[in-house]
Amino acid sequence: MKIALAGAGAFGEKHLDGLKNIDGVEIVSLVDRRLEATRAVADKYGIGHATTDLADSLARDDVDAVILCTPTQMHAEQAIQCLEAGKHVQVEIPLADSLADAEAVLAKQQETGLVAMVGHTRRFNPSHQYLHAKFARGEAAVQQMDVQTYFFRRQNMNAKGEARSWTDHLLWHHAAHTVDLFAYQAGPIVQANAIQGPIHPELGIAMDMSIQLKAESGAICTLSLSFNNDGPLGTFFRYICDNGTWIARYDDLVTGKEEPVDLSGVAISNNGIELQDREFIAAIREGREPNSSVAQVLPCYRVLDALDAQLAGK
Repeated sequence: MKIALAGAGAFGEKHLDGLKNIDGVEIVSLVDRRLEATRAVADKYGIGHATTDLADSLARDDVDAVILCTPTQMHAEQAIQCLEAGKHVQVEIPLADSLADAEAVLAKQQETGLVAMVGHTRRFNPSHQYLHAKFARGEAAVQQMDVQTYFFRRQNMNAKGEARSWTDHLLWHHAAHTVDLFAYQAGPIVQANAIQGPIHPELGIAMDMSIQLKAESGAICTLSLSFNNDGPLGTFFRYICDNGTWIARYDDLVTGKEEPVDLSGVAISNNGIELQDREFIAAIREGREPNSSVAQVLPCYRVLDALDAQLAGK
């Protein structure tokens, strides 16, 4: 399996680190906007081809699939470009920053029949996989999810502290993780509400947001998001269930009493990004729909679209 990766930034390197652990996979092309920096990353990972143009990678006969870790605003257009070139594609979260664009990607996937997957990593983290299996077996059911997504990003910087060429978004990016995960764990979402704080004068985005969700099952979710938080960073999930409480912190899981849960047998790796990439490769090899396919995550983007309209007063 020969892969091209577009977007050699902080998240692109996470994928490159994960892909190294998957047998029979070779990264043959790397794409980013600055050629010198792209070549440096390509040299670090032993990738033979570096370019600033995705079309160069798509024109290569030895590229079977593409992983897109590019700016949010480019995701939908580039995903369609990959599918039109006959390449399977995995798009990092979010699929798009509008429902119309998300639906356009799904239409192109259905037209081509190729594998098109979105990096909704929370589906793959061992902590959330462990609980998903428990819920599927009927051993517990979600009553409430309480989620905090906190960063300190008052400047346009990426996870490595480097200047970004694009602007991140609490709703269309960070809320997408929880909206999709809540539906994955508790069932279809039937009600959603949102409020947001002041708009940043330079970035043009809300820096604080609060979202409420209700599932068809009756379960509820409270999500707090901030780019203003000068303290512990990241996303923390509290699952309050009819039979137990759990707290998930990235790839770790504890009970409500902070007792560690052994996740060693849940998956082949404890790295959610690697597991996500393994699912992408396996779906291509097996000719099947992957978990977190474009079709499966589209309901998330319908909820985000409704919340966006609500926040805009439409």
